[in-house]
Amino acid sequence: MRFKKQKRHRKTVRFFSVNFGFRPPFKVLCDGTFVHHLLHNDLTPADKAISNCLSAPVMLFTTSCVLAELKKLGAAQSASCQAARKLAVARCDHEKKVCADACIEEVIGENNIEHFFVATQDADLRKKLQKVPNVPLIFGLRNALFVDQHSKFQKDFVKSSEEKRLHMTEKEFKALEKRTTSVSANVDEEDSADEDGLGHHNPGLQPHNTRNYSGKERDVKDRVRFKRKRAKGPNPLSVKKKKSRGNPNHASGKEVKGDDGNAESKRKRKRSRKGKTLAGTDGAVQINVRMLAMFHVDPFWSDEDVNYLEKEL
Repeated sequence: MRFKKQKRHRKTVRFFSVNFGFRPPFKVLCDGTFVHHLLHNDLTPADKAISNCLSAPVMLFTTSCVLAELKKLGAAQSASCQAARKLAVARCDHEKKVCADACIEEVIGENNIEHFFVATQDADLRKKLQKVPNVPLIFGLRNALFVDQHSKFQKDFVKSSEEKRLHMTEKEFKALEKRTTSVSANVDEEDSADEDGLGHHNPGLQPHNTRNYSGKERDVKDRVRFKRKRAKGPNPLSVKKKKSRGNPNHASGKEVKGDDGNAESKRKRKRSRKGKTLAGTDGAVQINVRMLAMFHVDPFWSDEDVNYLEKEL
């Protein structure tokens, strides 16, 4: 099967499945002419050939009137009659046998309730069934099978049905009118009661947990209210602790007791400095004379002056 042909067939099948509810496995109603065409062109097995055409599994049917017509044709159509007997028989409710075309038309009816695909080689029958909105047609041409494209009447029917769905019916319109009138009457009664001071807005008669609604909002159910998620703080385990700027001993909770037993902060160890002590200071202050001579004394002094200053100190 060529790609364009197969694509066209799938488009037609999709049209009927979407708009009229056809579902696989598809039911195919065959007449005697179509069965004869399958045997004459070696399109066997028939169910496989039709399923390849529709790209879906199928179930083949015929009617008792079609079988009776093939019997009347005699030995010329004996092979077709035997092949048709292997198909499932659809109910036609004809006590007296009628021609195959009239039988198929009555089985299809006006709405095609059973969702049949009709497979026939009769051109007149196909023209009649094209006026029924939900009847897809199958026919054979030499050794190939084709799905007849939907007619203009079927397209217009689908458009009109879609427009009807968008508008309200008479029953729905009347029901809506009754509802609006009843709601407006209730609103007027509530407004009059509010003016007298006996309405539901009176705080003296209002229960503690009730909520105040206007007349239009009373028929509407409360909507679910979700709590807003607010921004949360960082995880305390993943954040470094802040360093205190004050005394580290007080921050850590450690205290040092002196000789008097009072809590005193721990003193820093004094840094030792090299140099000579000044007289009368008992070692409290140490001064490096060389450094004093270099930075705080006149730079034009000689080494003898510096040595003399060391001796004096």
